[in-house]
Amino acid sequence: MFSKSKINDPAPKADEPKPSSASDSAKPAAPDYKSDFKPSAPKAKPPASILSADLHVEGNLKTSGDIQVEGTVEGDIRAHLLTIGESATIKGEVIADDVVINGRIVGRVRGLKVRLTATARVEGDIIHKTIAIESGAHFEGSVQRQDDPLSTNKGKPAAAQGQAAGGQSQSAAPAQKPAQQTS
Repeated sequence: MFSKSKINDPAPKADEPKPSSASDSAKPAAPDYKSDFKPSAPKAKPPASILSADLHVEGNLKTSGDIQVEGTVEGDIRAHLLTIGESATIKGEVIADDVVINGRIVGRVRGLKVRLTATARVEGDIIHKTIAIESGAHFEGSVQRQDDPLSTNKGKPAAAQGQAAGGQSQSAAPAQKPAQQTS
């Protein structure tokens, strides 16, 4: 995280020779890249992507950044920080590190930190590490705490995962009887 710069290193005294070894004399002098290093300011975090109130999205959204939704989304959303505005409606699963709900969600919510404000309306299950529900929030569903709520298949047996994915178990079709010959 932090790097040591030459500013903090004590300067060699003029009368002290530089320490050298036998292997140093055989190698050509390498350029001193440390002296050319100039630390730059850390990159600023990009602002949240905003989906305005007049926007209607049909499909899934996925980003490693932040999203603020003010319009309507029919699909799943995955983000780092997801803020659902008061006028927003989400119909689908929401997965984010941090979820702040001011509007309406119909579907499952998965988040490390989930916060339902007084204007929130959630119809679906919430899987969280920490949760805060303000007075006045409307919530219909179940609440489950998990240490890793962002993993979507944790705790499901393999057979249940197969049924959830395809709707059918992974068993082979029954063998058909061979046709009998008649003479």
